[in-house]
Amino acid sequence: MTDEAGDVMDLDSLKDRMAEAALLHAVFDGWTEQTVRAAAKDAGASDLDVYRAFPGGVEDLLDHHLLMADRQMVEGILALDLDNMKIRDKITQAVRLRLEAAAPHKEAVRRGFNHLGLPHRGPRATRALWRTVDLIWRAIGDTSTDFNFYTKRTLLAGVYMSTLLYWLNDRSEEHASTWAFLDRRIGNVMQIEKAKARLLSKGGSAPSPLRAIQRIGENVRRRRPFRA
Repeated sequence: MTDEAGDVMDLDSLKDRMAEAALLHAVFDGWTEQTVRAAAKDAGASDLDVYRAFPGGVEDLLDHHLLMADRQMVEGILALDLDNMKIRDKITQAVRLRLEAAAPHKEAVRRGFNHLGLPHRGPRATRALWRTVDLIWRAIGDTSTDFNFYTKRTLLAGVYMSTLLYWLNDRSEEHASTWAFLDRRIGNVMQIEKAKARLLSKGGSAPSPLRAIQRIGENVRRRRPFRA
């Protein structure tokens, strides 16, 4: 290993440590520069280290937290018995894995949602959402490259976002109401897919996936935060 490679490995480790430490501070301070400084102190990082790790400040720190959550979700998905599961069950379990892992840090997640919900952060929020749903489909074995590539991810983005919003306000035991809501949303999507298949079999045309993706971004940007 070269010194340069060692620096990269150290930097990756620092990013993980700071993102983990930030969860405790984001509960009280939100995703702010104050949280960045507190997380850096907990991780024993210098100002130069912080700049190297997160040149974009708190925006990069929050994005890395989301990336870590995505990685953890993928590990959980790959541990499932995917060969013996239906697509519906795979998607349901993937979304549950993502949210269940976040449950101990629900308030930090809420603060992150509020942070990304501001209009000027819409593009960043949309990219993070797309990354999550894309990783879900890839982890469960999706290899589509045609029209279905976009429609699958667009529909799942709608399911994931609506379920996340429900979960943030859910006070039921072990989030039982959220999982019931998720089942209903997945059921709705399955009906849409069946309707689309019937339409295409009759020579019709399906809505533009690019326009649907654009609407997701518009909805994210217009979303009002739950509370400051």
